[in-house]
Amino acid sequence: MKIDRQIGILSILLQKDTVTAPYLAEQFEVSRRTINRDVEDLCKAGIPIMTKQGVNGGISIMENYKMDRTLFTNAEIQDILAGLRSLDSVNGTNRYSKLMEKLSIGSSDFMVGNQSVLIDLSSWYKNSLAPKIEIIRDSIDRCRELEFIYYSPKGESIRCIEPYYLIFRWSSWYVWGWCKTRSDFRLFKLNRMDKLKMSELAFVKRQTTIPDLSNEMIFSGGIQVKALFDPECKWRLVEEFGSGSFKIQEDGKLLFQADYTNKENLVTWLMSFRDKVELLEPEEIRAEIIENIENMRRKYGSEARS
Repeated sequence: MKIDRQIGILSILLQKDTVTAPYLAEQFEVSRRTINRDVEDLCKAGIPIMTKQGVNGGISIMENYKMDRTLFTNAEIQDILAGLRSLDSVNGTNRYSKLMEKLSIGSSDFMVGNQSVLIDLSSWYKNSLAPKIEIIRDSIDRCRELEFIYYSPKGESIRCIEPYYLIFRWSSWYVWGWCKTRSDFRLFKLNRMDKLKMSELAFVKRQTTIPDLSNEMIFSGGIQVKALFDPECKWRLVEEFGSGSFKIQEDGKLLFQADYTNKENLVTWLMSFRDKVELLEPEEIRAEIIENIENMRRKYGSEARS
């Protein structure tokens, strides 16, 4: 992409005294005419680039600008490159690796062997997520509506949205957009979307800001949970809620207390511990779990098997 190439050109110019247009054209696999246009755009953006004809000529940044020729520190560029790699881990492409190579030209310290931070955002759903991410990004760039089937606890529905942000949060991918069904902004989880396609309908961007995705805004809480866990569950409580979420009792059991956000998720989470946990409060959810256990006992114990 044009902006990626121009960032790469600027990075090379900040690391080398002088380079030629043919050299840049070869590095970025474009024509010399394209490189000349990119240089003009960088000049318009306020970067003092000069060109010199002749045997020792080439493209360079003016000498009085070279005192501040490093845009980022070594540590900062390492973090940027780690982030670029993480995007490739999701997309299943090497698009960002190529950009990383362009940024790394002229400085071997930035190459892969010297990296100390590695981020992999891929998941079990990588094969299905990557195409969705590409479609959503394309729709956002082109201001085109998205259509899809959405599955939620309330059932499935056909949705049409104006997409604005692709978000990675709470270990999952989401798209934030204006839902035409609800006439409001909504957050949609990519794993719950099916038959996703970009519509032919374009939209004019609405006045919006980056969504507030703090836990308090999205998950309102309100369920005060108290439960007793067997000692062997400690690792999961520490991993999922932190070491301050429970107190060790005299008999070794763990008294867990937390503010939970969703009843269905709470029941599912507790059931994943099988007989290693007893919910103490709230009473109504405890009664619901007892009813679920009785239903399961009848299904697995009393039902005749053919």
